[in-house]
Amino acid sequence: MNNEYLNQIIRERRSIFPSQYNNKPVSAEFIKNLLENANWAPTHRLTEPWRFKVVRGETKDRLGSFLSDTYTDITPNDKFSPFKVKKIKDKCDASNVIIAICMQRDPKERVPEWEEIAATAMAVQNMWLTCTANEVGCYWSSPVLIKYAGEFFEFEEGERCLGFLYIGNYNKDEVISSKRNSIEEKVEWHD
Repeated sequence: MNNEYLNQIIRERRSIFPSQYNNKPVSAEFIKNLLENANWAPTHRLTEPWRFKVVRGETKDRLGSFLSDTYTDITPNDKFSPFKVKKIKDKCDASNVIIAICMQRDPKERVPEWEEIAATAMAVQNMWLTCTANEVGCYWSSPVLIKYAGEFFEFEEGERCLGFLYIGNYNKDEVISSKRNSIEEKVEWHD
């Protein structure tokens, strides 16, 4: 791989939302490769804190119902939105695969928790770049509902959900743009 290609992939990485997905399936082989690439993220003391729960088929439908029902149960009447219930279900329905992004805390707590969260985020970045390189859409969402994920999934002691990675194919003809302020606004040079 040359530097220009790497630069291109990094700069073309975007959130592709479930509403943009089409019905073309994402292969199990691709998901396995995605997860293998995640496994090569940097990790202090080799704690490898990332954990993933791949949700497809009927389980994906059950997750959508669980999330929308949980939203309904925890939301006060004055803040309840039927639109939000529909949006939660639609995101799950439109996605071909949903991966619950989880972090397993090192039982010995050899590193600060933030380092394990950061390592998990770097694993997700590897997944995101893999999706970008293969023209597969993905979107990381961390709704308040993730704190209830333990009622749907079985977690190990010290494991928790950091969000959901929604994945699906999309129409590549759509122009997906993004903007960043200049890096010069964010850097101080100390020579």
